[in-house]
Amino acid sequence: MRDSCGTRDKCPPLRTMPAIQGPAATGGAAGGQEGGTGTAKGPPAGEESQGAPRDPAQANEAHGSSGSRDKGSNASVHGDVAGQEESQSELFPDNAENGKDKQAAHAPAESMAGDREGTQDLIQPAAGEAQESSDSQREEPAVASTTGDPANAPASGLPGDSERLKQDQSVMQKAYLDVLGDDMGPQVSCYIRAPSYLLQHLECRIINSMSSLIVSDNEELVSNVITVECSAVETRIPFPICIAIPFTARYRGNYKDIMVKVSDINLQSSYLTPSSLEGVRGSYKGTCAEVKVYKLGIFSVVSCLKKESFTVTKKGLTLKPSMDSRISLHYPPGVFSSPVLVQLKIQPVDPSLVAYLKTQQDTSYSVLSTSPLVHVQHPSTHPFQKPVTVLLPCSSHPDKKNFGSEIDHKRPASITTKSIIPLYLSRTKSASIRKPGNNACESLKLLGFRSRDSAWFGLDDVVVRTTQSGLISFEMCEHIERFIVLHLSSTVDNSHLVSFVKSLEEALLSTSACVVLYHRKDNPQRVVVSVVPSKDLNQELRTLHLEAFCGPPEPSRHFQVKEGEQLLLRFTGNIFASSNGKDYGKDYKLIFHLQRKPRLELQIKEVDEFGNYSCSHYKGTIVVYKIPKEKIVHNLDQSPILNENHYQLPVCKLPLKLPKHEKLLNRPQSTKRISTDPTEALWENLLYWLAEELSEENTTCLCSSLPLRRSTIQLIKLKSPDDLTEQIHELLCFWKKSLPNSTDKLRLLARHLRKIGRSDLSEELKFKWENKVFTDLQQWSHVAE
Repeated sequence: MRDSCGTRDKCPPLRTMPAIQGPAATGGAAGGQEGGTGTAKGPPAGEESQGAPRDPAQANEAHGSSGSRDKGSNASVHGDVAGQEESQSELFPDNAENGKDKQAAHAPAESMAGDREGTQDLIQPAAGEAQESSDSQREEPAVASTTGDPANAPASGLPGDSERLKQDQSVMQKAYLDVLGDDMGPQVSCYIRAPSYLLQHLECRIINSMSSLIVSDNEELVSNVITVECSAVETRIPFPICIAIPFTARYRGNYKDIMVKVSDINLQSSYLTPSSLEGVRGSYKGTCAEVKVYKLGIFSVVSCLKKESFTVTKKGLTLKPSMDSRISLHYPPGVFSSPVLVQLKIQPVDPSLVAYLKTQQDTSYSVLSTSPLVHVQHPSTHPFQKPVTVLLPCSSHPDKKNFGSEIDHKRPASITTKSIIPLYLSRTKSASIRKPGNNACESLKLLGFRSRDSAWFGLDDVVVRTTQSGLISFEMCEHIERFIVLHLSSTVDNSHLVSFVKSLEEALLSTSACVVLYHRKDNPQRVVVSVVPSKDLNQELRTLHLEAFCGPPEPSRHFQVKEGEQLLLRFTGNIFASSNGKDYGKDYKLIFHLQRKPRLELQIKEVDEFGNYSCSHYKGTIVVYKIPKEKIVHNLDQSPILNENHYQLPVCKLPLKLPKHEKLLNRPQSTKRISTDPTEALWENLLYWLAEELSEENTTCLCSSLPLRRSTIQLIKLKSPDDLTEQIHELLCFWKKSLPNSTDKLRLLARHLRKIGRSDLSEELKFKWENKVFTDLQQWSHVAE
C-alpha cells in the first residue's frame, strides 16, 4: 500500500495534463489503459506550454510509436490528410470536375469530421468564440506535452485528455466580422466551418478596393471581396474547409450562373460551383454561396455566363443547352474519332442595343436583328470529320414589347417593361422598329471569331437558312470559338459587319449609367454620391427620397461604364469634401458594379467663406473621370494606385451648391465708456435712479423740454423699444454729453424737472449730489473710494 500510495503521489494532477489535440492522443489513452502501469516523464526545463493548442500533425509524430490498434488507424488517417494537403497546395480546382476529384481524395478527413459534425456542430458568434476558448485555457493551465511513449502516461490523465481532444477536433461554424467604413457598423464577411482550433487562427478581411481587378469580362460582382489567411504559419490546415460567403444577386436569369471565384496573390483565378445558395446562418437569413476549398486566398461571388459541358462520343450527340431550348448543335455519328469534351456558353443580345448601335454607325443601318452570341470550345486537336448543324433563334422583326425578355427571364413581376428598356432607346425609336413585310433583299450572314487569328471574319461560303418562324440553321465545318448571325435588309460589305460586331461585343460589356448627387434635407452639408444604372434610376431616386435625401442637382447625363471600372470624383470651385469630417480636399473614387449599388456619403464644406460674395450660396463642381483597368496598379495592402497622367476627358460634371450659413457677430451691448472718476460714477448712478422714477408721461414732457432732436429721440426708442427705463437713461446720458464741460449740469437738470412738475425729484437730486448718496441698484461708492 505504501508503494502504491507513493506511485499515486508521483502522478501529476489532472489539471496539469497537456492539451493534446492530435488523434494519436486517443490511441495513447487506449494504450495506457491496456498497459496499466508506467510513469509519465517530466517535461524538459524551459518548455512550459503557453496555452496554445498543439498542431495535430505534431501530436501524431510525438505519439507515432504507440502499439494500439486504434491509435494506428487514427494516425494513418491524419497521415494521409497531411500528405494530401502537401500535394493539394500546388493544385487549384478549375471546374466542378476537379472539385469532385479532390473531394474524393479527401474522403477520410471529411468522413472523420462529418461524424463529429452531426453531434458537435455549433454556430458561434465571431466575438465570443475566441474569448470562451481563452477562458477555458486559463482555467486549465497546461504544461509541456509528454514526449515519451503514450503508453507510459498515467491513467489519471486520460479522461481530461479525451475531453480536450474532442473539444479541439470538433467541427464548428464561425462568423467573421469586418467594418467597411468609419460610419458603418460591422457586417459578416463570411462563415467558415472547420475544426475549432483552426478557427482561432483564421483571419478574414473585406478588401472591396480590389474588386475592379477581381472581375473579368462577362462577370458581375454580387458579394464583398474577402481574403482569408491563417495567422499561425506552422498550423497544418485540414483541407477541405467550408466557406460560405453572403451575397445579393438582384438579376438572376437563365443565362447567368452564380460562382465563387478564388484568386491568389497574383490574381490567378479559378471557379468553384457552390454546393448551396440558401440557408439560415445565425441571425443572417439571406443567400450564401457555400463551397469546399483546398487553398486559402481571395474569394468573391460573381454572376457570370452559365457554362455547360457535353461529351460528344463517336456516336454523335445533339446538344440542347438549358439556357435556351431553341438553340441546338447536332453532331452526327463519326464527327470525332474519339470522345471530345465541348463547352458551351450563350450570350443574348438585347434588340434595343442593336437599335442604339445602328444610330452610332451609319454603315450598320441594314442590320435588322441578330442571333445570340454563342461561345463554343472544342479541342483543337480534333478536327471535324463531318459538318455540325447549328440551330439558332434570329427573329427578323423584333417586337418592342419583348425587349429585354431574353436578357432576364426571372426578374420580379413588379419591374415594368419601361424600366427594362435602356434610356438611350428613347432617342432611337425610328431605328428600332421596322414594319413587317417581305423584302427580297433580306439576307442572313454568319460571322465568326478564331483565337489564332484574333479577329472576326465573315463566312461567305456558309449558307444560313430560315427553318421556321424565328429560327435559322447552318452547317459549321471548322472550329470557331465565337459566332453570331446577322439579319440584314440589304447586302453589306464584310468589313462594315465586322466593325458592327466588334462594337456590339464591346457594348455587351458596358452599361448605361449616371451619377446622382443628393443633399440631406436636414443637413445640406451631408451629400450622397451614387452611380446608378439608367434602368434603375427611378427606383434609386425614390429610395433616396425615403432616406431624406433630395436634389438639386439633377442626375448627370448618361454614359457607358463597364463592370469594375473606377470613377474618380474631383471637387473643384469653392467646395471640397471629406469622408470623415476632417481631411478635406481629397479625390474620391467609386467602383461600378451593376448589382452592388456603389455609393459614397461625404461631408462638403466651403473652401473660402468670403468667396461667392454676390450669391446666396457657395458654388462648386464635381468632375467625374473614368479610369480604365489598365491604368490601375495592383497592390494588396493598399488601394489601387492611380496614374495622374492618364486621365481621360471627364464623363460628366455636376454643379454643387451649399447654402451660406448665417454669421453670428458678437457685438457689445453698449458703447458707453465706464469711467473710474468718482464724479462720473455718481452722475451715472443718479441718472439711472432718475430714469426709474420718471413715468412715461414725465418722459414725454421731459423730451419736449430738453433741447434734443426728434431723430435722436426716435433712434433711442428703436434701440430699446420695450424698456422705458433704458430709454430715459439713454436720453439723459445723451443730453449730458451734449453739454459743455463748464455747464452746471445739476442746476440745469433740476430746473427742467421743476418745469415738468417734478419738484420733489429736483430737491432729492440736489440732496444726493451734495451728500454723494448712491442708490442700492449700483453701489458706486467703492469705485469713488
